[in-house]
Amino acid sequence: MDKKKIFITYGIPEIGIQLLLKKGYEVEVYSKEKLISKHELIKKVRQVDAVISLLTDKIDRDVIDAMQRCKIIANYAVGFNNIDIDYAKRKGIIVTNTPDVLTDSTADLTMALVLACLRRFNEGEKMMRTNKFKGWRPKLLLGYELKNKIFGIVGMGRIGFAVAKRAFAFGCKIVYYSNNRNDEAEKLFNAKRISLRTLMKNSDIISLHIPLTSKTKNLLNAELLSLMKPFSVLINTARGEVIDEKYLISLLKQKKIFAAGFDVYENEPNINTELLKLHNAVLLPHIGSATHEARNAMSELAAKNVIVVLSGKKPLTPVN
Repeated sequence: MDKKKIFITYGIPEIGIQLLLKKGYEVEVYSKEKLISKHELIKKVRQVDAVISLLTDKIDRDVIDAMQRCKIIANYAVGFNNIDIDYAKRKGIIVTNTPDVLTDSTADLTMALVLACLRRFNEGEKMMRTNKFKGWRPKLLLGYELKNKIFGIVGMGRIGFAVAKRAFAFGCKIVYYSNNRNDEAEKLFNAKRISLRTLMKNSDIISLHIPLTSKTKNLLNAELLSLMKPFSVLINTARGEVIDEKYLISLLKQKKIFAAGFDVYENEPNINTELLKLHNAVLLPHIGSATHEARNAMSELAAKNVIVVLSGKKPLTPVN
């Protein structure tokens, strides 16, 4: 009997690959440093039993139609907006993701962005690197403290909850907007569920933790963004497309808000060059889950999903 074949669209941590090899599977990892093209992806998936994909791989109907015997697409990410999950389901292909295992790393990074914005870290570091620090001054790079700030969380899921836990420890007052009430957050952190409009108007810090769907695309439009306080901070570690990025840039340019922290972008990996000119924007290259712990756990979970599905069992973290 032929070995089951697994195709991985980019190099991932070895722990997952070794799990697949121990099961006797034939594993091919795309070896080029660049991301795989759609043309190459279609060629590679024709005769494989499973695919482990990245968030950057667009798996549309053309790619899915090329999958002649694939049973599972295991996305190496918590998001899955890169995959036509409904069409995959119609074709009998299971789609999985990697939730939970990157919650803490993303929540940690969110708080790092919050502090970097409030305390103007990027401006201070640039000052040091360009040898412009002339000694302590009473009003040098004045920022804001976190204590007693109203911390608004858009999306009180796993990551939103983890951020609320951290913000509460800093002495923040937690408010949130979410489709569902989070009783645990309300009990542990005295969090209050409010409307999105009220959250945007009253929060000192706004942090986004929602998936990208047809309903959340451009959710934070110009009207909502215009409600923000002049000394507020906005953090996006969710998806770039959930916000009107151009309007946010205009607010930052006019200093109508204090700062914004970005880990994701609307046209990623192409960044709006206007962002590069702003001293009140902290920019990171989509590294929310970039810890050894999280990326290893993502690799392991993606591999385990492949193994259980190819063994005829239910997936561990299905999305369709």
